[in-house]
Amino acid sequence: MHERAHNEALTEKRGKVIITRGMNIKSHSLGLSGKCDVLEFHENPNGITLFGWEGRYLPFPIEYKHGEPKENNCDAAQLCAQAMCLEEMLCCEIKQGALYYGKPRRRELIAFTDELRQEVYEAVEQMHLLYMKGYTPNVKRTKKCNSCSIKELCVPALMKNPSVKKYLEENL
Repeated sequence: MHERAHNEALTEKRGKVIITRGMNIKSHSLGLSGKCDVLEFHENPNGITLFGWEGRYLPFPIEYKHGEPKENNCDAAQLCAQAMCLEEMLCCEIKQGALYYGKPRRRELIAFTDELRQEVYEAVEQMHLLYMKGYTPNVKRTKKCNSCSIKELCVPALMKNPSVKKYLEENL
Protein backbone atom coordinates (compact mmCIF):
# COMPACT_ATOMS: atom_id res chain seq x y z
CA MET A 1 0.00 0.00 0.00
CA HIS A 2 2.87 2.38 0.76
CA GLU A 3 4.79 1.63 -2.46
CA ARG A 4 2.67 3.99 -4.53
CA ALA A 5 2.31 6.47 -1.67
CA HIS A 6 6.09 6.83 -1.34
CA ASN A 7 6.82 7.05 -5.07
CA GLU A 8 8.27 10.57 -5.27
CA ALA A 9 8.25 10.46 -9.08
CA LEU A 10 4.44 10.33 -9.14
CA THR A 11 3.08 13.88 -9.26
CA GLU A 12 -0.17 14.41 -11.08
CA LYS A 13 -3.02 16.84 -11.47
CA ARG A 14 -6.62 15.68 -11.31
CA GLY A 15 -9.00 18.52 -12.01
CA LYS A 16 -8.27 21.19 -9.41
CA VAL A 17 -6.05 18.95 -7.25
CA ILE A 18 -2.29 18.43 -7.53
CA ILE A 19 -1.17 15.16 -5.94
CA THR A 20 2.40 14.58 -4.84
CA ARG A 21 3.88 11.64 -2.95
CA GLY A 22 6.77 11.05 -0.58
CA MET A 23 7.42 14.75 0.13
CA ASN A 24 10.13 15.39 2.72
CA ILE A 25 9.04 17.75 5.47
CA LYS A 26 10.78 19.50 8.35
CA SER A 27 10.05 21.87 11.21
CA HIS A 28 12.94 23.68 12.85
CA SER A 29 10.70 25.00 15.65
CA LEU A 30 9.39 21.52 16.51
CA GLY A 31 12.66 19.72 15.80
CA LEU A 32 10.88 17.20 13.56
CA SER A 33 11.43 15.85 10.09
CA GLY A 34 9.67 13.18 8.09
CA LYS A 35 7.89 12.34 4.89
CA CYS A 36 4.27 12.74 3.83
CA ASP A 37 2.74 9.67 2.24
CA VAL A 38 0.49 11.72 -0.03
CA LEU A 39 0.04 15.47 -0.19
CA GLU A 40 -2.83 16.95 -2.14
CA PHE A 41 -2.90 20.61 -3.05
CA HIS A 42 -6.50 21.77 -3.55
CA GLU A 43 -7.00 24.83 -5.75
CA ASN A 44 -8.25 27.69 -3.58
CA PRO A 45 -7.96 31.49 -3.98
CA ASN A 46 -6.87 31.72 -0.32
CA GLY A 47 -4.05 29.21 -0.83
CA ILE A 48 -0.34 29.47 -1.59
CA THR A 49 1.48 29.55 -4.91
CA LEU A 50 3.43 26.48 -6.02
CA PHE A 51 6.51 26.70 -8.21
CA GLY A 52 5.70 25.47 -11.71
CA TRP A 53 1.92 25.54 -11.24
CA GLU A 54 -0.58 28.28 -12.00
CA GLY A 55 -3.10 29.25 -9.35
CA ARG A 56 -3.18 29.05 -5.57
CA TYR A 57 -3.51 25.87 -3.52
CA LEU A 58 -4.22 24.67 0.01
CA PRO A 59 -2.17 21.68 1.25
CA PHE A 60 -4.08 18.59 2.42
CA PRO A 61 -1.86 15.82 3.89
CA ILE A 62 -2.95 12.17 3.75
CA GLU A 63 -1.36 9.42 5.84
CA TYR A 64 -1.81 5.80 4.76
CA LYS A 65 -2.26 3.10 7.42
CA HIS A 66 -2.44 -0.65 6.71
CA GLY A 67 -5.03 -1.68 9.27
CA GLU A 68 -8.03 -0.14 10.95
CA PRO A 69 -8.50 3.05 12.97
CA LYS A 70 -6.86 2.82 16.39
CA GLU A 71 -8.49 3.39 19.74
CA ASN A 72 -5.99 6.09 20.67
CA ASN A 73 -5.15 9.37 18.91
CA CYS A 74 -1.64 8.49 17.69
CA ASP A 75 -2.45 8.44 13.95
CA ALA A 76 -4.25 11.78 14.11
CA ALA A 77 -1.35 13.27 16.09
CA GLN A 78 1.14 12.01 13.48
CA LEU A 79 -0.89 13.59 10.69
CA CYS A 80 -1.23 16.84 12.64
CA ALA A 81 2.56 16.93 13.19
CA GLN A 82 2.99 16.61 9.41
CA ALA A 83 0.59 19.51 8.89
CA MET A 84 2.48 21.61 11.45
CA CYS A 85 5.75 20.94 9.59
CA LEU A 86 4.10 21.89 6.29
CA GLU A 87 2.66 25.07 7.81
CA GLU A 88 6.16 26.17 8.84
CA MET A 89 7.65 25.23 5.47
CA LEU A 90 4.93 26.76 3.29
CA CYS A 91 3.86 29.70 5.51
CA CYS A 92 0.20 28.75 5.52
CA GLU A 93 -2.51 27.33 7.76
CA ILE A 94 -3.74 23.77 7.29
CA LYS A 95 -7.07 23.03 8.92
CA GLN A 96 -7.53 19.36 8.05
CA GLY A 97 -6.09 16.26 6.46
CA ALA A 98 -7.06 12.61 6.14
CA LEU A 99 -6.06 9.18 7.37
CA TYR A 100 -6.57 6.41 4.82
CA TYR A 101 -7.01 3.01 6.44
CA GLY A 102 -6.42 -0.14 4.37
CA LYS A 103 -8.99 -2.35 6.09
CA PRO A 104 -12.12 -0.23 5.59
CA ARG A 105 -10.49 1.28 2.44
CA ARG A 106 -11.71 4.78 3.15
CA ARG A 107 -10.50 8.18 4.27
CA GLU A 108 -11.20 9.55 7.71
CA LEU A 109 -11.12 13.36 7.83
CA ILE A 110 -9.06 14.79 10.70
CA ALA A 111 -9.52 18.38 11.89
CA PHE A 112 -6.34 19.95 13.26
CA THR A 113 -7.90 21.42 16.38
CA ASP A 114 -6.09 23.42 19.08
CA GLU A 115 -6.37 20.35 21.34
CA LEU A 116 -4.75 18.04 18.79
CA ARG A 117 -1.99 20.58 18.13
CA GLN A 118 -1.37 20.82 21.89
CA GLU A 119 -1.10 17.02 22.06
CA VAL A 120 1.59 17.19 19.35
CA TYR A 121 3.49 19.95 21.20
CA GLU A 122 3.45 17.90 24.42
CA ALA A 123 4.63 14.72 22.66
CA VAL A 124 7.44 16.61 20.91
CA GLU A 125 8.50 18.20 24.20
CA GLN A 126 8.57 14.79 25.90
CA MET A 127 10.50 13.27 22.99
CA HIS A 128 13.19 15.98 23.13
CA LEU A 129 13.43 15.67 26.92
CA LEU A 130 13.98 11.90 26.67
CA TYR A 131 16.57 12.45 23.96
CA MET A 132 18.46 15.03 26.05
CA LYS A 133 18.49 12.59 28.97
CA GLY A 134 19.75 9.83 26.67
CA TYR A 135 16.85 7.63 27.78
CA THR A 136 15.10 5.17 25.50
CA PRO A 137 11.74 4.02 26.89
CA ASN A 138 11.26 0.28 27.22
CA VAL A 139 8.92 -1.23 24.67
CA LYS A 140 7.46 -4.66 24.42
CA ARG A 141 7.21 -6.31 21.03
CA THR A 142 3.63 -7.20 20.08
CA LYS A 143 1.84 -8.69 17.08
CA LYS A 144 1.17 -5.15 15.80
CA CYS A 145 4.92 -4.58 15.38
CA ASN A 146 4.93 -6.80 12.26
CA SER A 147 3.09 -4.18 10.20
CA CYS A 148 5.26 -1.25 11.36
CA SER A 149 7.30 0.52 8.67
CA ILE A 150 10.33 0.89 10.98
CA LYS A 151 10.25 -2.49 12.69
CA GLU A 152 13.86 -3.24 11.69
CA LEU A 153 15.04 -0.12 13.54
CA CYS A 154 12.99 -0.63 16.70
CA VAL A 155 14.58 -1.29 20.08
CA PRO A 156 13.09 -4.78 20.62
CA ALA A 157 14.44 -5.85 17.24
CA LEU A 158 17.81 -4.31 18.03
CA MET A 159 18.12 -6.45 21.14
CA LYS A 160 18.16 -9.55 18.94
CA ASN A 161 21.38 -8.43 17.22
CA PRO A 162 24.44 -9.99 18.82
CA SER A 163 26.67 -6.92 18.46
CA VAL A 164 26.73 -3.24 17.56
CA LYS A 165 29.23 -4.01 14.80
CA LYS A 166 26.85 -6.50 13.15
CA TYR A 167 23.93 -4.09 13.45
CA LEU A 168 25.95 -1.28 11.81
CA GLU A 169 27.14 -3.56 9.01
CA GLU A 170 23.56 -4.62 8.25
CA ASN A 171 21.98 -1.16 8.45
CA LEU A 172 24.56 1.27 7.09
